[in-house]
Amino acid sequence: MDMSAAAMIGAGIAAGAAALGASLGNGNVISSTINGVARQPEAKGSLQGIMFIGVGLIEALPLLTWVIALIMIFVKAA
Repeated sequence: MDMSAAAMIGAGIAAGAAALGASLGNGNVISSTINGVARQPEAKGSLQGIMFIGVGLIEALPLLTWVIALIMIFVKAA
């Protein structure tokens, strides 16, 4: 197997794993926010703001993984 094929396979696996991890993390954050709002409806605004920050930070992982995957694919090993 040549280096570019291995890089493409590795990039695909990394991107898939990052997407799976981010979806699980987002599910946990949103589930916790729903539970918090159900317990204290008056705290909806602050919980929702914290949730959006958390989801944004979680979504940074797949984006960084895509950048690294593209670097793996397009930069040849010297």
